[in-house]
Amino acid sequence: MTDSASGRIAYHDLSEDMRREFLDEAAESIRELDVLLDSGRHGRAPEQDVVAAFRRSALRLRGQASNFALRALSTVARRLDDYLAQAPKVLPPRVWEDLQVYVDRLEELVEKPDDSDQATASLVRSLPRKLGFDLGDIAVREVEVMLVMPPGAQTHYVERELQQCGYRTLVVSDTIDAFALAVHSKPDLIIVSALMAHLDGIDLAIALVSMPSTRNIPIAVITSLNSDDDRLALLPRKVPVLYKGPSFGDDLFKALDDLFLI
Repeated sequence: MTDSASGRIAYHDLSEDMRREFLDEAAESIRELDVLLDSGRHGRAPEQDVVAAFRRSALRLRGQASNFALRALSTVARRLDDYLAQAPKVLPPRVWEDLQVYVDRLEELVEKPDDSDQATASLVRSLPRKLGFDLGDIAVREVEVMLVMPPGAQTHYVERELQQCGYRTLVVSDTIDAFALAVHSKPDLIIVSALMAHLDGIDLAIALVSMPSTRNIPIAVITSLNSDDDRLALLPRKVPVLYKGPSFGDDLFKALDDLFLI
């Protein structure tokens, strides 16, 4: 056996050992979350301590799972953090069952990773809706909307508008991150801010529309640019533009209607 071949085998073995070690540590972390969840459910642990612990674990799992190409595990961990991002100080009763679902899904993915795009897309749609918004009498729609926008009041406003339509939402603040998530989780709609750091939202929209794996995902661009701005002219005709301001609600409704999402 050549030295180069021997080196590749040794590297592969080391990589597999590190991956297995991570999965063992992840399994232990998830078991600890399960114990903490039981304590929180029965009032033995403060609710905010439960939220903080779950978010810390979610962030850690998300990053480490991504390093080992465990896409489904990383995606569910991300959704767990997003689920708790707007958690109120007094948690609604449903939170305990919702968190149990997350614990169970994470545990399953650690024991038997499945990173196919189809499995990941199906999995995210089975997860509980995020906290922070009371649906009340709103008709719930099984439609996944990915919002690719920077954090802030405008993003929160857009998210609430979508939630009031009964849609499930996920906020992603980085276009590079959103690119990978779109490929793996296949949302039903992507709304991206035209101007973003690292990779412009316009570039992201053009790329996703051009790729065979994502070209059937409806995409809309939200912007404060003037309608005659040359950058918007680069967008494919099938990509609607939502303008920030008084007309936003009407633009959003028309886009959803044109995309057959209402």
